[in-house]
Formats: sequence, structure tokens, C-alpha cells
Amino acid sequence: MKVAELSNPVKSDWFTDQGLRLDASPYVAGSMKTRKLLEQLPRTEPLASLTAGHKGGIFSGPMFRRVFLTDPEHSVPFIGTKDMMAADLTGLPRLRKSDAESPALSYLQLKPGMTLISRSGFNAGRRAYVRPDMGDYWASEDIVKVEPDPEKIKSGYLYAFLLSKFGESLVRGSVYGSAVKHIEPHHIAGLPVPRLGTKLEGQIHDLVEECARLRAEFQSSSVSATKDLFTSVGLPELMDVRWHQQERDLGFEVPSVGATSLRALNFAPRARQLAEKLALAPNARLGDICSGGQLGSGTRFARVESNPEHGVQLVGQRQGFWLRPEGRWISAAHAPAGIFAGDETIMIAAQGTLGENEVFCRPLLVTGRWLKYVYTQHFLRVVSGDPEISGAYLFAFFRSEAAFRLLRSLSAGGKQQDIHEHLRNEIPVPLAPPAARARIAATVRHAYKCRDQADILEDRALALLTTAIEEAAG
Repeated sequence: MKVAELSNPVKSDWFTDQGLRLDASPYVAGSMKTRKLLEQLPRTEPLASLTAGHKGGIFSGPMFRRVFLTDPEHSVPFIGTKDMMAADLTGLPRLRKSDAESPALSYLQLKPGMTLISRSGFNAGRRAYVRPDMGDYWASEDIVKVEPDPEKIKSGYLYAFLLSKFGESLVRGSVYGSAVKHIEPHHIAGLPVPRLGTKLEGQIHDLVEECARLRAEFQSSSVSATKDLFTSVGLPELMDVRWHQQERDLGFEVPSVGATSLRALNFAPRARQLAEKLALAPNARLGDICSGGQLGSGTRFARVESNPEHGVQLVGQRQGFWLRPEGRWISAAHAPAGIFAGDETIMIAAQGTLGENEVFCRPLLVTGRWLKYVYTQHFLRVVSGDPEISGAYLFAFFRSEAAFRLLRSLSAGGKQQDIHEHLRNEIPVPLAPPAARARIAATVRHAYKCRDQADILEDRALALLTTAIEEAAG
């Protein structure tokens, strides 16, 4: 339970400032405290006066019937409130292009430099920046788009403010609702935006823009590594599996089954054809590659709550795929050593459901700045035991659509699926020639260095902004 600070109690005139709201959110979230702090600055401007575009530059969109397709020629990438937080946008659902480009929805197309704010549900109030590679994406009506007026404010600076602890409290303080949280564009139109001078705002903007460029480079390099892998093993067609355009797995026969599994999904023809194609290239069984490494779930352990000063951040399956995780803090001293991961460990979300947009069977690579986190037992940990096959190379394979569909076919369990313990050992991993393997691994490592550097630049931009505001406020 949160309470107002005794040193800064809620005052009667605050209720008028908040439109006579009687729910606790704007008062205990620090929204009013932040507003009073910003009032001490020499100059602030309402957010709505700094935007331009559809409906003044702060808008969401209409509810509409969504028709999703898989053919890139007839569809566009479509971002929802969960997707806007993701680091890798490869597997986005695709909205029918004719609908997206219609007059009713065309303005939902994103523009680089926009700030996105999730406006409903569990994630209401989260912010993201539209990178230069997202210009052909559309965003759902559950996202508020903030389009800055380039003549009045730099996009990177505005995003940095909204992302900062000041913007966090202001935006979260604007959230309404009980069971289903929500924010409307007019709720944030009056947020005070501090003006810190052209030079400083330009510095912050440049840092955010370089951060966005590096995150776009992370995306493109990751895709490039996977494409290079399949091209190097002579299977370029597996870059475009077209899973849903193939005949459905209905009414098929299996010559013989053993005691390992009697589940039809584990023998699905489409997945078996994928495995047979992968086996045409030089390959090795995943179980053999991980012999001497690890191919299993993490350690189960009791979570003892801690704080950032004395604990470590715990990353679960949901936050593991975000740009920046927001896990809880636990005490490492009261947990086994297995909660940490070694460099280039692949974490595959191994428990979940079979929804198309669920993270179940999606991988992430633990390296660089992500080595400081600890991870739940819900991930399947893949660690190569062969020095000739690096974790970075394996990741280039596992992030592919082909590997994702193959892993999904190995599901076991009821409502909550897992990846079959024995069948996963049999996955054929295509092996490119050694020189190509080294090149592919280097591309993946470059991608993750770009991602880490982007985080550093974003932190630097936030630090500049925070220091400037606190100094100006005295």
C-alpha cells in the first residue's frame, strides 16, 4: 500500500487542480509533488502547445475490427501496448494493408520521433520512442501518440522528459479507472514540459536520437545474422516459412510412435517437414551441442524481497523481451547461484500458451549489461558445450521463425505448455562452415553491443535532464 509522504501531505487545493478527483493515484504517485516542483522552474509549457498533427498532435484512434494477414505484400506491422516495449519487433502481427491505409486508419501510421504512451490495461502509462526503422508501422487505438512540433521542441528532448521520473509521475498520475486503467489524450494535454534552453535540449535530443538509431541497428543486425545463417547452410527459403499459408495439420498418419509422446502436435506434418529440411544441411543435435553445457530450466527458489541497493533484479518471461526489464528486486544472498546466467546463454520462454503473440518459445540472449540480472526458472537455458558453436551463433538460429515453429511443435502439458524434455534434444541445428559461423556470431555480438550502448546513451540523456531540472528548481 502506498501513502502520501508525511513531509509533503495532500492539500485541499490539490483536489481542485486535479479536477476534484478523489482516487489516490495522482496524489501518492507523486504527480502533484512533481507539478509543484516544475512550477519553480523559470519556464514550462503545456504539452499540447508543443505538438502538431492529427487532432493537435496528441491522439489515440478509433476502435475497429482487426483483420490480420501474414503476407507482407498485403499487410503492415501492427504495434500494441505490449509490443511497443519489445526490443525485437520481428514477430509483430500484421494488419491488412487496405484497412491500414484507409482514411479511417491512415493517421495511425507511426512517424519517427513520436512518443508512444500505452493508454489502457496493466501497462497503462508506459512510454516508448518511435525509432527511424518504424516509419511503416501502425499502432493500435490503445496507444496515445504524441507528435512533437519540430518548430517548437525537439522530439528526443520531449521523449526524454516523458520517460524521466518527472514524466513518469505526471503520466501515471493521469491514469483513471479501477479494474481497467486508462489514459485519454486530453488527460495529458496539460502536462507541464520544462524548457531548459536550446543547447541543453539539443544535447539531450541528440543522445536520444543516437539511442534510437542504435536500437534500429540492433534490430537490423539480428535479422541479418539469421538470414546469413540460413543462406550459409543453403536453406534461404527458411527465412520465409509462411506457416499459416501451408496446409493445416489435420487428419495425418504417423507410422509408429514410442513411449516418448502420444500427442498429435509433436508429430505435426508441417513441423516434421521443417525438421527434415534442417536435417538436409550439415547439422548437429541440440542435445549433443549442449552436452557439457546446459539444456534445462533454471533453479527453483524462494524469492526474498530486497531493494536496488542490496539486491538484484529478477527478470521473468514478460520483462525479458522488453527493451529495459522492470523486474522485482530480490536478495541474491538467499538464492542459489544458478539464478545468474553465463555469457551468451540463450533463454527460451519455456512455459506459456500457444497464442500467436505469446512469448512462449521465443528466445533472448544474455550478454553484456544483461549479465547483471537474475532469471526465473521459467526459461529453458541453452548453453553450448562445444567451443566451435557459440551461444551467439545458436541465438541467430533460435530467433528464426523456423526454430520457433519447431519448438512450438514440441509442446507438452495442459493449459500451461512446456517444451518436451526429450524431444528438444533432437532438434537439428544447421551448422554453417566455421568462417561463416564466426561471421554470424560477430554480427549478433555487434547487435547486442549496439543495444547496450543505446541504453547507456538513454541513461545519459535522462541524467542530463534530471540534473538540469533539479538545479533549476533549487
